[in-house]
Parts: sequence; C-alpha cells; structure tokens
Amino acid sequence: MTVVDTRVAETRTRRPEVPAVSPRAVLSRALAVPLVLGLVVFLPATVALQPGAGVHDEAYWLQIALTCYAGARLSSMILTTRRRRLIQGSFWLFVYAAMGVASLAQLVLGRVPTPLVGPRSDLSAALALTLVGCVAFDVGVLLARHRPVRTGRKERPAASVSPRRLYLLVALAFVASGYYVMKLGGPAVLFSSRQEISDTLAETGVATAGSHAGSATLRGFGTVPALLALLFLTRWLVTSRIARRRPLPILLWIATAGLNIVVNNPISNARFWFLTVLFSILFTAFPRSPVMYRSALALGVVAALLLFPFMDRFRYDAADYKPMETNSVLEPLARKDYDQTVMFANAITEVESGAGHTYGHQLAGAVFFYVPRSAWPDKALDTGIMLGQWMGNKNTNLSSPLWSELWLDFGPLGMTGGFLGIGYLAARGDRRYALRTADGGRPGDMTAIIVPLIAGYSFILLRGSLLQASGRIGIAVLCLAMVTSFRTDPRKLLR
Repeated sequence: MTVVDTRVAETRTRRPEVPAVSPRAVLSRALAVPLVLGLVVFLPATVALQPGAGVHDEAYWLQIALTCYAGARLSSMILTTRRRRLIQGSFWLFVYAAMGVASLAQLVLGRVPTPLVGPRSDLSAALALTLVGCVAFDVGVLLARHRPVRTGRKERPAASVSPRRLYLLVALAFVASGYYVMKLGGPAVLFSSRQEISDTLAETGVATAGSHAGSATLRGFGTVPALLALLFLTRWLVTSRIARRRPLPILLWIATAGLNIVVNNPISNARFWFLTVLFSILFTAFPRSPVMYRSALALGVVAALLLFPFMDRFRYDAADYKPMETNSVLEPLARKDYDQTVMFANAITEVESGAGHTYGHQLAGAVFFYVPRSAWPDKALDTGIMLGQWMGNKNTNLSSPLWSELWLDFGPLGMTGGFLGIGYLAARGDRRYALRTADGGRPGDMTAIIVPLIAGYSFILLRGSLLQASGRIGIAVLCLAMVTSFRTDPRKLLR
C-alpha cells in the first residue's frame, strides 16, 4: 500500500472533529432556561400570588400578559449572541420593570401611586394599548431586519470627531459646569440634596414659581457637556493605543471624570438622569463586552425593583426626608416612582371626558421647547403637569409615558405607527453600533457615542414627559454638532 493510500484510509477511519463551541454560546445556553423561567414565569407568578386587596379582573390578566411578554423579550435581549442591542435592551428593561412587574404589584395590592380618576375600564384600555405599542415596536424591529439593500448609492463620509473640536467641548464643559457650580454657591451644595439645590436656584432668581425653564437650562448646560466630554475621551482612550501613550488625553480624562463626579453625581441629580450617566459610560467603556451588556440588563431588573424606590434619599434634606418603612416587598413598587400605567389611564380618561386629542400640539411643544411662552402663548404645558392640573392633584410632578404622549396627540393608530417607527429606528441604531464597534472601530466614531447615550436616556424618554426631557436633548444635539466632522483625512481626526 502506498503512502497516499495509507493516509486516505486513516482519514476514513478517523472520527469527525467536533466544532469548537464559543464560550459565549455556552454561557447563553446555560443561562437560557433559568433566565427565561425567572423573568417570564417565576417573578410574575411570585408577585401575582402575594396577598393583597386587588381584584382579578380584565386589567389584572392584561397586566400579567404584558409582564410575561416584556419578560420574554428582555430575556432574548440578554441572551443574544450575535450583537448587543443597546437601545432595544433599554426599552424592554423599562417596560418589564416599570410597566410590567411594578404595575402588577400595584394591581395585586390594590394600591396605585397616583389616583385613578376614571373607571377601571380605562386602566384596562391603557394596558391593552401598552401591549399594542410593544408589539408594534417588535414589528418595526422586524422591518428593519428585512430592509432592502440599496445598490449604486454613493457612500457618505462617516461622522467622526475632530480633536480640536473635542478640546473645545472639554473647555465648554468646564466653563458651563463652573458657572453652574458658581450659581449654586460652591460644590458643597451638589453633595447635599436636590431640594437645597432647587431652593438655591430660587433664591438666585434662576427659577421662579411660574417657570423652571431657567433652572432646567442651567442644569442642562452644567451636566450634559461634561458627560459628553467624558464619553468622547473614554472612547478615545479605550480604542487608541496612541492616546494611551500621550499624557494630554489621560490628564483630560482624569479632570473630566472629576468634573462629572461633582455635577453628575447621584445626590444632586434625578435618578433617571443618573441611570443615563451610568449606562452611557458603561456601554462606551465596554463596547464589545457581552458580560457587561448582559450584567447591565440583568442587574438592571434587580436595581429597578429593589433599589430604585429607595434611591430618593437625597431628594429632600434631613429635616424633610421621611424614610420608607414597610414590611412588604411589593409596597415600595406601589409608591410614587412607577405611576406610568395609571397616568396613561388618566390620559385616556381626560380625552374621553371631552378634551379630545391634541393632534400634535404636545409634540410640537416638546420639539420647539426653546421658544419662550411670551412669543408662543398657546405653547403646550408639560403633559404630566397638564394632566395633574386637570386631575386637581396638588403634586403635578407626574410622569407621562411615551405611550400616553403619542396617544394624546395622535390616537391609537398614531400611537401604533409611532412605536412601529421607534422600533425600526432602534434596530437600525443597534445594528450600526454593532458594526462600528465589532473590531474596535475608529476612536472618534460618533455612532459609538450616540447609541449608548440614547440607550441611557431612553429611560427618561419612555417615562416622560417629552417636554421635560427635551431640554437636555437640545443641549446634547448642540454639543454633538460642535464636535462632528465629516473629513476623511485621518490626520484631522482622533487616532
């Protein structure tokens, strides 16, 4: 037998090689069953079986359906092995925690954080419409996957960051934040309580009883440029060896990180804004880490349900703070934080009482937030405040979830179409982020910064009101426009 025949015979008798299994796939398979059972079955069932004064009516079963659906979709976000879906993951985390488990706990206990002014049927309608919006979001995601490829189209130059403009943004961050700290009388106020900050701004005349536009603008410029500067510098250092060997980027990062500790700490800022800061920094610093992505979503559920209701310790000063005392795990979820579902029901009641839909008036007020009321007397009020005044509620600092905003303006069809488009854009953004960060990407890639920022800020947008959230969006757009460059010369870009 020749040597060739011997090799052929050995090849025929040799066992076929088993393909190597990716550690990520093994981790996903190990997590799949307990995670899905925990989010879809165990946690909702545990909440539903707790003793309480709630009734098992149509709203109750719709709430269970919404919670299980959101849990299944959140599980799929955590277990994905193809790419990290930041915006979609944040969407389903909010729906599952705020409008799923928390709202289910309220129905079980028979207690809501904000009065339900209408009939119980309006609550059922709100839950049904919320579920419709979630399904429409998923349909939009599917449409984005099957988007036809356009051939013969000239590729546009990618948006990137100019080094000189980044240095200008860092300078703007220090000037704006410094002015903010100066108006407060020093950094010590930023480590006291949010109530003391509001009182200080009122004493300086920045905020008045009739308008908080001045204080919101000051806070926005004091916090947003500092955060964006930190994100760009973090991205630069994470992806560029050249930057890590130079002292200037490192020193700027240390100084900007210290600035954010002062102006963007959890003591002086609302909890939802601090979540934006935390999520955007994590996803910018670890763009390719599946462990960080999965941990952020999985631990986000725990934090939202167990820690978030107790994180308002620094909202008031020591004299006015009243600690939450409860023997029930569910009772904190029935307090003031998670009023999104009942506020959607109140919006339905308000429209059906004769007020009617606003046909874009509320959205226009949010888009043109910068127009003063002196020039636009009929400018829309913040939706939460508008509903609070209509309800006769003393506390008008109420939420207005995105479902409520779209439904008030455009009705059920407009709301469904809105979430269809939001799902489409979310999937496109996640896909572009995955492609731009798959192999590290360019240090100054704008998508690698914008998508984590949107993923973090989506908690505020989904909670509402839109008008309340528009100020920081406008400031962020100005800052992004300032640093963006479409040049193709690599010597003029971050490297």
